[in-house]
Amino acid sequence: MWSVGVIGAGPGVSALHLPTLARLPELFRVVHIADSGSGRADELARRIGARSSSGVGEVFQDERVQLALICSPPAEHASHVRAALDAGVAGILCEKPLATTVAEAEALVVACRDRGVALLIGTNHLYDPGWVQARRLIGELRAPVDSVRVTLSLPPNGQYHRLVTEFAEGGGSPVRHPPSGLPAHVQAGIVRQLVAGLAVHDLPAIRDLVPGFDGVDFARFVAPLGYAVGYRAGRARVQLGAVMRAEGADARWRLTVSAGESRVDVDFPPAFVHDGAASVSVRGPEGGVAVPPRSQLDGYEAEWLALAELLSGEAPLEYEEQLEDTRYAIVLAEAVAAHIEGASS
Repeated sequence: MWSVGVIGAGPGVSALHLPTLARLPELFRVVHIADSGSGRADELARRIGARSSSGVGEVFQDERVQLALICSPPAEHASHVRAALDAGVAGILCEKPLATTVAEAEALVVACRDRGVALLIGTNHLYDPGWVQARRLIGELRAPVDSVRVTLSLPPNGQYHRLVTEFAEGGGSPVRHPPSGLPAHVQAGIVRQLVAGLAVHDLPAIRDLVPGFDGVDFARFVAPLGYAVGYRAGRARVQLGAVMRAEGADARWRLTVSAGESRVDVDFPPAFVHDGAASVSVRGPEGGVAVPPRSQLDGYEAEWLALAELLSGEAPLEYEEQLEDTRYAIVLAEAVAAHIEGASS
């Protein structure tokens, strides 16, 4: 059994990782939770009989900690991964993104590789059994992928809605414009973070299907909070669309792949919902629809099981893939932001 030290005590820890690890007691046990001074770690730790602290110092001085779960704000991921490496952990699960710059990501991956530390980035859709099944079915179509489309309709998320008030000139007072009137540089900054923090769930799967990035066709901020992005990946076209609005439809997270005369739809459960794997449907050339059986294992459990396989040696440590996924997301986010700013000039 692996002992886990957790950095962060927000919703991603309380509603996502702790319930997931509780369902895998034969493999993992959380022994220490650290927050940044909010005090939330105390309550979370009490529930599971773990130790709590503030900051990263004590958690990495805890000799029981063998694995690090990094769930701090994205800007702090790199420093916390370095602290975990310095503490001599055997493995790290870092929530996306691994880093905010390509150079930083490269340095972290090299450091993990040099020390033989297992590294997994928490893009859980890549590990979802539904996606794994869909990827196999897409391969069996024996037709090149023409397009990939990801459609998100989500309820409001405070983390992202704060973006419309945090992007002020020079980091000063909150932006007072209504969403439709946000300056171009503000819209670009918001969409950059949405791509890096939200669209990133699906980018490793997209990169696996249609490697390469050949330029942005269109990109814009969608009020009240969302984005519409289109880009080229070789012969394929990729479209990413998301919107968060309280009065909108029920949550939907769908990835659609068109290849020849066939279409594969993958419907992921809403974030923070432990309700089994994504559902998959395949529409063939004749119009018939096949719906394969759905696994009860969700993507959150699957990513932790994937880390267990890395630690045991059952699966290879693919550092280059982790780096390329991170690089892809950063390059895309920057290109999208540049396109939005350039379109206004």
